Amino acid sequence: MTNDQLVAMANQIGDFFKSYPDQVHAQEDIAGHLNKFWAKAMRKQIALYVNEHAGLGLDANVAAAIRAHLHT
Repeated sequence: MTNDQLVAMANQIGDFFKSYPDQVHAQEDIAGHLNKFWAKAMRKQIALYVNEHAGLGLDANVAAAIRAHLHT
């Protein structure tokens, strides 16, 4: 899967959680979704992308969720 595809998918997940009043909780749930439903290889790839490209193209909450809560 390409980085662009992973970024688009992660942003779609982030869009669902935008309505949360507590954005820290939203970040935990974004990462929880990724941890539960994404394959380990996909999680590693998006984490590497965030580290190497400063999360370019990702919603700020999604990038923060990946940095703080993603299991790789």
